[in-house]
Amino acid sequence: LHGSPLTDAGLALLNPALSIHPSLVALDLGDCMLGDEGINLICGLLPPDGAKSGLKELTLSANPGVTSKGWGRLAIAVAHSSQLRVLNLDYNPLGDQVAGMLAVAVASSRTLEVLDLEGTGLTNQSALTLLDMVENYPTALRTLILAENNISPELQQQISDLLSEGEEEEEMEAREVTAREKSPWICQNSKTS
Repeated sequence: LHGSPLTDAGLALLNPALSIHPSLVALDLGDCMLGDEGINLICGLLPPDGAKSGLKELTLSANPGVTSKGWGRLAIAVAHSSQLRVLNLDYNPLGDQVAGMLAVAVASSRTLEVLDLEGTGLTNQSALTLLDMVENYPTALRTLILAENNISPELQQQISDLLSEGEEEEEMEAREVTAREKSPWICQNSKTS
């Protein structure tokens, strides 16, 4: 639906069908002229942990009519969603306050792997909050896009390096677990020979 002049009223008409669709996993509502009412409807498509299945990928790029109240509501839904893996919020005027709310949501989420915040009016203040989150809280986040913001290249690089370290640590842990799982089998096998 990207780029269609859907508005909140149009989304309200579509929402009943979207909410009962048995296999809807990705939704692109970028540049659809949505506001806070639309965000409230979208939050219903991000069920909390243990509830029904929900969206795995959500794109809300370029919807400048959403206020910080709407983004705050979305951040809460993301924090409790058991499904969402990719969230694209690029080219929305989010600013540092909303970025702070999103950092809390990401720190709470066990599933969010990609967050696109390109061109969202963030500054080094946001980057420091996001850096603190990545440094001190275990998250599933692997990709954080911060291009076209007023953030120093050094801070962007620090965040990128920490996200890369997390991937490397996970790969090593996975290899160690695999080795441990194989070791008892090898030992048992050699005893029976």
